[in-house]
Amino acid sequence: MSLKWTDVLDIAIELEERHPDVDPRYLRFTDLHRWVCELEAFGDDPEHSNEKILEAIQMAWIDEHS
Repeated sequence: MSLKWTDVLDIAIELEERHPDVDPRYLRFTDLHRWVCELEAFGDDPEHSNEKILEAIQMAWIDEHS
């Protein structure tokens, strides 16, 4: 499965599994973007993200982290 930027929940789950000790409330978008692009299952164009997408991923990750 190749993750796209629109796969917000799946990305959040992957990030929670990969970085369980990170509190996503305090994560910078630059780090979040890099970590998403580093996911093995991620296969979208890094340039197709924006603040709205990153915020949605962050919010989903916060829900998963709780």
